[in-house]
Amino acid sequence: MKVIYPIVFFILVTFTSCSNVSRPSDPIPQHETFTIQSKQLGEDRVINVWTPEDYKTAMDTLPVMYMADGGIKEDFPHIANSLSELIKAQKIQPIILVGIENTQRRRDLTGFTEVAKDKEIAPIVGGSEKFRAFIKDELIPAINKRYRTTDKRSIIGESASGLFVMETFFLTPEMFDNYIAFDPSLWWNNHYLVRTAKEHLAKFPTDEKRLWFAGSNATDISPYTKELANIFETQNIPMLKWNYSDESKEEHTTIFRATKEKAIVWTLGKQE
Repeated sequence: MKVIYPIVFFILVTFTSCSNVSRPSDPIPQHETFTIQSKQLGEDRVINVWTPEDYKTAMDTLPVMYMADGGIKEDFPHIANSLSELIKAQKIQPIILVGIENTQRRRDLTGFTEVAKDKEIAPIVGGSEKFRAFIKDELIPAINKRYRTTDKRSIIGESASGLFVMETFFLTPEMFDNYIAFDPSLWWNNHYLVRTAKEHLAKFPTDEKRLWFAGSNATDISPYTKELANIFETQNIPMLKWNYSDESKEEHTTIFRATKEKAIVWTLGKQE
């Protein structure tokens, strides 16, 4: 029998949590699917797009929310269903959801690391820069061409996908207006994003951004989400509106579904 040591096992769990897989009870909403031949990634990528109920009969342009883990057997159905319910309840304005189906998830959603244990989670890691370039240079233009969109964009993700959301926020904040991250794997590369947070915030753009992030009771994540919240408290970033939700009663595998609605409403709801 192969033995998986506790630390490595916990890392594997937090990178493959069952919340990243859509449960059979999730109704699959009406959506469109197309494939992009990505030069950045050197492969075909499947894209799922959900639009609000009256999109085809109205002429409005809409903002767009992007998400990794966006396959039909991943998180796309339950996020699309939640957006639909929130729109019908008039808690948020209509929005388009774009889901990116995974091929090599751990490659795409992780940045560079100098930590040997990090590199054990997959044959290839550290591909987030190329994945981000794919979204920026290939996917966003394709979506803008196919759909009636505004220039307002959001990104949402959990666990490794949450790490990608936070990395994008710090490294290329201009890509999106709104960032939502659930239990982001901030331990990656010896919690590099937390260690360099002040440096990146010192170069923050002058247009307004919104960030909502949450931490569960996962012992390899919560210390870093809390530390990051403390850093935001001490920094004076006028154009950043942020909220940290300490979800100590939630597990890594439950936090996404348990907190998604309040995260989306805070981020996309009526803003003062």
